[in-house]
Amino acid sequence: MRSTISKYVTAFAVLASSVSFAQAADVEVLHWWTSGGEAAALNVLKKDLEEQGIGWQDMPVAGGGGTQAMTVLRARVTSGNAPTAVQMLGFDITDWAKEGALANLNEVASAEGWDKVVPEALQKFSKYDGQWVAAPVNVHSTNWVWANKKILDDLGIAQPTTWDELVAAMEKVKESGKTAVAHGGQPWQDATIFDAVVMATGGPEFYQKAFIDLDKEALGSDTMKEAFDRMTVIRSFVDDNFSGRDWNLASAMVINDEAAFQFMGDWAKGEFLKAGKKPDEDFLCFRFPGTQKQVTFNSDQFAMFKQGDKPSEEQKALAKAIMSPSFQSAFNVVKGSVPARTDVPDTDFDACGKKGMKDLAAASESGNLFGSMAHGHANPASVKNAMYDVITAQFNGEYDSETAVQELVSAVELAQ
Repeated sequence: MRSTISKYVTAFAVLASSVSFAQAADVEVLHWWTSGGEAAALNVLKKDLEEQGIGWQDMPVAGGGGTQAMTVLRARVTSGNAPTAVQMLGFDITDWAKEGALANLNEVASAEGWDKVVPEALQKFSKYDGQWVAAPVNVHSTNWVWANKKILDDLGIAQPTTWDELVAAMEKVKESGKTAVAHGGQPWQDATIFDAVVMATGGPEFYQKAFIDLDKEALGSDTMKEAFDRMTVIRSFVDDNFSGRDWNLASAMVINDEAAFQFMGDWAKGEFLKAGKKPDEDFLCFRFPGTQKQVTFNSDQFAMFKQGDKPSEEQKALAKAIMSPSFQSAFNVVKGSVPARTDVPDTDFDACGKKGMKDLAAASESGNLFGSMAHGHANPASVKNAMYDVITAQFNGEYDSETAVQELVSAVELAQ
């Protein structure tokens, strides 16, 4: 992993020539990239800024979905001590922009031509009221399956392409004594699976109605009940110690030949790569069965909090560095995601990365690119969190599927 990073770091020195500082200050960055693969990817950005003479004050807050980080952020802003930049997702950016807390990055965006290279679906969250308020780092897609190739080969299991094939595969793994599904029992992880299950069960039009339009009829439908039924099936293939497990520890179960499948976004790939595993040789990456033509996405972005009337020179440099094509390639090669810019070549990406870039382009072209409910890109945080509560309660057996549907309708109504 270090060699991958060092290979690209030298390319960033060119950025230093375009920005100079009489007295460069540090940037304090609040984020939740604390796993091994994530930390390695973030190091690419730290090195880039170091080349420009800008120090990095790290403020990591563990928790893969960013919920804890947003709680810490609220406390910091309330006390009048906002960080320089904050990793954010989707509607969280919009919410802070509405409060007038974010710096206007239009000057940098205009000079760098961001409007031409960032997909419109991402700009929905990068901009507020015509102003760029965040720099997108990547596009993650969430409807992936990560599979241990050796386990599948040993058991004669072909890559499942339908729900029934997936169930048959999970049953075969369970019968062998291995864990079929590596999962961490945290609300955002439960919702990540539900995202894919709903898309596979009802299709893209249903997903749009239920999770983006928040259509009451769709939320309370028999199709939604079937999706909850499928969650019950998946729960039966998860090991007994899943509660509270971090996502990267679930990835490690697949990496270490303990489990066959993990249903997780493409950030999981960074863990496989860090462990020295190779796509298509040691592990497989494919879309959740039934969602082969759809992509549910989230995009990590860095929002710059106001430090005065205008963004600081350090904030401008950070935004520019994040959006440089060289960084977008280097970072996403390590992170497992794909670039937020459409003009970055896939030359340095592995098989899963190339597949991800191809899928994203195809889904965007065909109208099958949807913001992920589980990751704050389908509806505001209040609605998302209300859905989390119902999804997790049902997954843990507190509700049967029929009750879960009723609770989902009520929770969304109250949250709006």
